[in-house]
Amino acid sequence: MKTQANHSQTFRSTSLHSTPLSQSKISALLDQEWARFRDNTTASGIENKVAAHSLPLGVPSSFQHWDPYPISITSAKGAWMTDVDGRRLLDLSMGFGAMLVGHLNQAVVDEIKATLEVGTLYVTPSPSARDAAERVCKRFAIDQVRFANSGTEATMYAVRLARAYSGKSDILKIEGGYHGSFDPLMVSSKPSLDQAGDADFPTAVHPLGTVSGTVHVVPYNNLESLEQIFKEHASQIACFILEPVLENLGIVLPDAGYLEGVRELCDEHDVILIFDEVKTGLTAGAQGAAQKLGVKPDLICLAKSIGGGVPIAAFGGKKKYMDAVTDGRLAHFGTFNANPLSLAGVRAVDNICTEEALARAESLNMQALERITKIIEEFDLPAHTVGFGVKGCITWSTTPIRNYRDFKGADFKIAELSWLWSINRGIVTPPGLDEQWLISLAHGQAEVDLLVEDFRELAQALRS
Repeated sequence: MKTQANHSQTFRSTSLHSTPLSQSKISALLDQEWARFRDNTTASGIENKVAAHSLPLGVPSSFQHWDPYPISITSAKGAWMTDVDGRRLLDLSMGFGAMLVGHLNQAVVDEIKATLEVGTLYVTPSPSARDAAERVCKRFAIDQVRFANSGTEATMYAVRLARAYSGKSDILKIEGGYHGSFDPLMVSSKPSLDQAGDADFPTAVHPLGTVSGTVHVVPYNNLESLEQIFKEHASQIACFILEPVLENLGIVLPDAGYLEGVRELCDEHDVILIFDEVKTGLTAGAQGAAQKLGVKPDLICLAKSIGGGVPIAAFGGKKKYMDAVTDGRLAHFGTFNANPLSLAGVRAVDNICTEEALARAESLNMQALERITKIIEEFDLPAHTVGFGVKGCITWSTTPIRNYRDFKGADFKIAELSWLWSINRGIVTPPGLDEQWLISLAHGQAEVDLLVEDFRELAQALRS
């Protein structure tokens, strides 16, 4: 398919010209930077070795590990963290959006402290649960919501709800899309291309150890493939789940008209549309990605940004679908659902994340994107910038990334160098070579300047 324009509420800037980078230069810089990493993070190396006796790989979650070892953090406040080596680090990961309001935001701390005076767990209904539900429903323009404890739980229950309501069992998802660790949603999250088959009609790749049921996979930004899948299998497909903007492959933007087309096809074929906004949510804007992009799903999944750093998630949407919970077709359980400490985070974030506050953060992000774009052009780099809401990324490709197959064509060697270069200079972005920076409410002009100048230094090193 031909490359199309991205949605008007998103940002992408590609250069008209670039000069290839020296692979030997990249290799030499990688060797230099890994040596520098080991020299500056000896305490993290020791901590990881000790932790590995009780924690597999020495980490609480597998994505946190990288070779030779990850950085170990002892404290964080605002936009900054401190590691076990005593280094002060600018956090541009911010928990994938969970720390959108900043580490130890005083409003969040105050709400949690007040809650500690009245109780940490009731396992009963409470006015605080009703209040939080009303806040989430109003902000995200949904009828009803249920709370859970993680993004995985939110997407799992949304899929179960769609199955219970529709009486159908199959699931449709995007190739390369990530929706947590519920077995069927792990299918083709980042499949090996030698197993993934045709680009327009991908083979569903099932990870070892999962029991997935029937899962269909389609490429992002491809309405023709979606329509064909629906023609063949809509009678068995309960739901189509996708991130409105893919944020596990850098940032992959919807083409103009793509999401509108998805909505139309789901309606035509009686398939429930689920937006996974675990990563987008409030990082997209004050009302989330669905409203910003102008397409309303049937169900929405939320987590991370709605809680201010405490474990909280939610799934909800149109009442006619949530009625399946009311009438018992779906049993939704959880001892810690809507616990008081999590609800304290919801109240605080709802009060903090005003239109004005998020607009300021988005403006800073846009500034970073525009300045980095100019550096890319100045040094004629084979890269481009992409942004949505308060998130941005540098994609090491000369052409737009519109789907998983495009993403796999990016230069991951230089992506590794770019990430490592920043780590060694006190700037933390997520590991994995496919993530992005996040400008939180705690970041200001000084932090944006550090991000931009760090990239300028890398560009100079690459062209020296």
